[in-house]
Amino acid sequence: MILLKHELRQGRNTLLIWSGVIAFMLGICIFIYPEMKDQMGDISGVFADMGGFSAAFGMDQLNFGEFIGFFGVECGNVLGLGGAFFAALLGISALAKEEKEQTAEFLLTHPVTREKVVLHKFCAVLTQIAILNVLVICITAVSILMIKESPEAKTLAWLFLAYFILQIETASICFGISAFISRGGLGIGLGMAALFYFLNIIANLTEHAEFLKYITPFGYTEGADIIAKGSIDVKYLSVGLVLTAVGIAGAFYWYCRKDIV
Repeated sequence: MILLKHELRQGRNTLLIWSGVIAFMLGICIFIYPEMKDQMGDISGVFADMGGFSAAFGMDQLNFGEFIGFFGVECGNVLGLGGAFFAALLGISALAKEEKEQTAEFLLTHPVTREKVVLHKFCAVLTQIAILNVLVICITAVSILMIKESPEAKTLAWLFLAYFILQIETASICFGISAFISRGGLGIGLGMAALFYFLNIIANLTEHAEFLKYITPFGYTEGADIIAKGSIDVKYLSVGLVLTAVGIAGAFYWYCRKDIV
């Protein structure tokens, strides 16, 4: 428990900055909607006719004249990409930083097993992701009330749940990678998050690359699909849960056996 509190204390500034930036950008997106609402109906038609570009971002399936359609694309990209970057940074640094900062020997001389170190560090990652999402949801709810919109709560809940799971999957995969490296993980984490995002864009561009949706967590966070179906696509989600489990298991397996210097 002490290690968990220490991790949360160490990461509080990063958490506040990322939460503040993402919440601020979401709030701005929501506040500009009333100003653009009248033009959004015409814009939807323009976007729908833009072929591959529209399909890449799911804009061919949504009505921008409705708040939920606007939120699914504009706000969804902010929360999806911003949340993925934050989760990747948390995961990739969780275990590797002890060797990078040369605090591993000090940590492991305490009466705590490596299994508990991994568990507490992963719990700290999950806790920070949960806090970010709670703050973002609160800001979003207040912003929606202020512009006097009333989107369907169930659809919004599915969208937020999808992005929350995306962040957990991204963090878990990077957490697993973190056990195998000792330094230089920042670029790997950001690269993984960016790779997942662009794999989903490629998958949307052509049916021949649709299989990539099974690899990237952005495959089951597609706002257009969630809004149309009213739920998360289970076939993509199930693969994502497997990859999440593999990342966590890999972290436990390797960190408990590696030589730490």
